[in-house]
Amino acid sequence: MRVVVTREEGNNDSLRSWLPESVTVNEVPLTTTRFFDANQVLTSLRASEHYGAFRALVVTSARSALYVALAREGLRDGGSILSVGSATAKALESEDVEVDVVAENGAVDLAPTIPEGPILLLGAATMRNELTVALEERGVDVTTLACYETLPAVLSSDDEGFLRDADVVFIGAPSAWLVAEAFVSANAWVVVPGATTADTVRRQHERVIEGWGPELREHLLAL
Repeated sequence: MRVVVTREEGNNDSLRSWLPESVTVNEVPLTTTRFFDANQVLTSLRASEHYGAFRALVVTSARSALYVALAREGLRDGGSILSVGSATAKALESEDVEVDVVAENGAVDLAPTIPEGPILLLGAATMRNELTVALEERGVDVTTLACYETLPAVLSSDDEGFLRDADVVFIGAPSAWLVAEAFVSANAWVVVPGATTADTVRRQHERVIEGWGPELREHLLAL
């Protein structure tokens, strides 16, 4: 079995640990991340009309965790922290941030837990808008705060070949799939961390395994 792991360099060790020993693994990072200057992010936050009055902070990705201490400055006393996905929640825990609500199946699952605004969304420069739309339809005021941007990687001919020949490809985010989709075989299994990425991949690809963790070892052995 040929497996391709596609997170940025240095972030694939956990994925490798879940694989059967007999597989061949190639590493093909599909995206790079440019983190914004913390002072610029803080300036943007303080320019908000709701600065200091946000009722909740929604952290939309694990990459945003480094900026949460900064973003909390915009919360009112007693403001809550909400996480999109368990991976994000774990990243927040590593930063000693207590999470009040975790959405396991996508950001929009948080909408029923947010009765009123204003709400601050922390994440990428191009965030998915499902939660924003769901909240604004109810009249909840939403402000987005960007702390990084995800850029597509430039693939070599070898990278493209690894993707074409792979039996299993790990895809960690919709942005990664946009880079990989032209090269992944229809017969390959695409393994994704959760529902948000799964929904994106399934628009063009049928073979999707949803959920990352040690249980993948037995799942892959059964393929």
